[in-house]
Amino acid sequence: MPPTVTPFHHAPTGTWSYVVADPATGEAAVVDPVLDFDWRSGRTGTAAADLLLAHIEAAGLRVRWILETHAHADHVSSAPYLQSRAGGVIAIGRGILAVQATFKRIFGLGDEFVPDGRQFDRLLDHGDRLELGAIEGRVIATPGHTSDSVSYLFGDALFPGDTIFMPDGGTARCDFPGGDAAQLYRSVQSLYALPPETRVFVCHDYAPGGREPLCETTIAAQRSSNIHLRAGTAEAEFVAMRCARDATLDVPNLIVPSVQLNIRAGRMPPPDPDGVSYLRVPLDVLGRPL
Repeated sequence: MPPTVTPFHHAPTGTWSYVVADPATGEAAVVDPVLDFDWRSGRTGTAAADLLLAHIEAAGLRVRWILETHAHADHVSSAPYLQSRAGGVIAIGRGILAVQATFKRIFGLGDEFVPDGRQFDRLLDHGDRLELGAIEGRVIATPGHTSDSVSYLFGDALFPGDTIFMPDGGTARCDFPGGDAAQLYRSVQSLYALPPETRVFVCHDYAPGGREPLCETTIAAQRSSNIHLRAGTAEAEFVAMRCARDATLDVPNLIVPSVQLNIRAGRMPPPDPDGVSYLRVPLDVLGRPL
């Protein structure tokens, strides 16, 4: 029996989060949950996460996994909040170690932040198995967008994070620290080798052309219609396109809070003596000169 997949759209960031469940046992995984964050005020909120919790409770599900496809640069994770209310193991790809080390330097984080992955309950390697009731899940390393990017396959349902978007949205950018367009090309090829009927649930959709946001496609549709990388697209052609396109892109609006918190598994930095947690903003480091 295939897993049930319930999508949740976070309009402010264009993010799709998912509750994936084994209908036979009620065991569930949450993929890429979002914490509401207002950059202007620095205030956080749990409205988006509470929608997931309401569904989990109403459906009588038991959360076994809270899975991050990578340390996102465009939204903050609500994994710790979900875990405190529904349980589950917070997991991410082992490549997070390199991401943590890089951004510890970029953000000038102190000795209290140790880049050894301890902030997560489990670090995942390519090929690791993730049981979900009677459904077997598999971890597929898909670096390129970031060095920690992984995809999750549960039965016939694939969650590729930012590696690929809807076919008319193309592929992820590769200009973040640790990104590599040639590596992304090879990662996508590993996904295109999956059965054509495999359902693909994307992490972001920015609704190109003004259409309604969408979250589900198939490997067959990606292979035939992805605007950046179809079956038969040469690696050199893709790398040239991706590098040229990335050179025109702005830094994500929420990269400073998102990465700084997501390398901590979504947890806030330790509070200062005044009881308040603070973020650091590196000046003249990220993005192109103005």
